Amino acid sequence: MILEGTVWKFGDNVDTDVIIPATYLVTTDYGELGKHCMEGLDPTFSEKVRPGDMIVAGKNFGCGSSREHAPMAIKGAGIACVLAESFARIFFRNAFNMGLTIFEAPNVSEAVQAGDQLSVNQDTGEIMDHTTGKRFLANPIPPFMQGLIEAGGLMSYVLKQRQG
Repeated sequence: MILEGTVWKFGDNVDTDVIIPATYLVTTDYGELGKHCMEGLDPTFSEKVRPGDMIVAGKNFGCGSSREHAPMAIKGAGIACVLAESFARIFFRNAFNMGLTIFEAPNVSEAVQAGDQLSVNQDTGEIMDHTTGKRFLANPIPPFMQGLIEAGGLMSYVLKQRQG
């Protein structure tokens, strides 16, 4: 599957408190959470982002608390995937559990600029920056993790497995 979208760029150590402020943890509705995604860094983010857009960040994306609401908010905002140099361990797992596509991509935050148009091959990890013409690789997503994404997250995956 090929994902295509516009880049929204953030730096290192983007924590879950700025991805989705604690005020909004009273709901698990993806759409409602998406309205407040990245509000801690850019209060108008959810008004500007378009379905299929991508977040590019530096190191340790999703650090901080273990809230599952952070990947839910990102997905609820319509973000197709997050590309970062590294992810906080609990966010990494929560993202797949919630069905959010993420890629670890060395030096991605240096190579890509806000507003660039990217395509990402979900199977191979190949990234094409259509704005600059540069190609580079992210770590491909293992098949089991792709299965979680395709199912819409861990709970949907388990239910589908039970149904045979």
